Amino acid sequence: MNVLVTGGGGFLGKAIVERLVSRGDHVRSFSRSHHQSLDELGVETVLGDLADADAVDRAVAGCDLVFHVAAKPGIWGPYLDYYLPNVVGTKNILGACRKFGVKRLVYTSTPSVVHAGRDLENANESLPYADHFATHYPRTKAEAEKMVLAAAGSEIATVALRPHLIWGPGDNHLVPRIVARGRAGRLRKIGSVEKLVDATYIDNAAEAHLLAADRLQIGSPISGKAYFIANGEPTPIWTLVDGILAAAGLPPVKKTIPYWLAYSVGATLEAFYSILRRRDEPMMTRFVAKQLSTAHWFDLSAAKRDLGYEPKVTTAEGLERLKAWFGSQKGYQFPTAPQVSGI
Repeated sequence: MNVLVTGGGGFLGKAIVERLVSRGDHVRSFSRSHHQSLDELGVETVLGDLADADAVDRAVAGCDLVFHVAAKPGIWGPYLDYYLPNVVGTKNILGACRKFGVKRLVYTSTPSVVHAGRDLENANESLPYADHFATHYPRTKAEAEKMVLAAAGSEIATVALRPHLIWGPGDNHLVPRIVARGRAGRLRKIGSVEKLVDATYIDNAAEAHLLAADRLQIGSPISGKAYFIANGEPTPIWTLVDGILAAAGLPPVKKTIPYWLAYSVGATLEAFYSILRRRDEPMMTRFVAKQLSTAHWFDLSAAKRDLGYEPKVTTAEGLERLKAWFGSQKGYQFPTAPQVSGI
């Protein structure tokens, strides 16, 4: 097949690209910058911005299947910075698919579209979209997911996957954030109760996307539906954080602060950064305080039943692979500033 992966040079995008190439598909990537690693895989690259409809048309033309992975992540910044790539970009992808007769679209969403600030424990796909959002990322992703699922019909089949906290070797979001703060001694446990989270190892997330694509057809039962994806191993959040720190050769988090204090500090820093119009992310925000003190784990039975999804790499094995990866990176420079998307 001729397959387009938006954000093919990113963490998840590249993992999907590698699997498509290995099974013989002709793969095209669409992104804003060039990636030498994609050239080495023999991947065709189209450069452009998701908000540019003409550039999106050039990327989609001639494809049989689209994985729309690219998005603007993060927990800080102006609304327009998120709206243009996440909403307008998705609208452009859908328009190009209709224009060029692409019949299948797999969309990468996020569980944040249903998170309204309360615990998510054994949550399933019957949960409604949140009625309010703490940051622009989930707000714009929810709007985009709604568009994608509403587009499913007699001309195009669509499915949305909601992988939670993707991590692993080469991660440029969650792992660097934890390592940077751990190395600087700036990590604190929040609250006295350790909540459970279910994260997703990168190989499992990529495999879920291919499984969905292979089962997606016009009129198929999965068209127009969304699915939670994770490892199926709810784990105390600081156990996972300490495991990632250990893989990088760093000590576990020892200090704890009350939730109310973390939330208050986040609110103060947000106000300060807003007054100064600073675009860099505050060290603490209300969103991060809430994320680190609420449960996030999911009922994966729908993905297992409809997609044939079975997480193949356990959290323990993933941590061992991460440790080996850190050990193999000669001269690896640990990040010093955590300007990446949230935990």
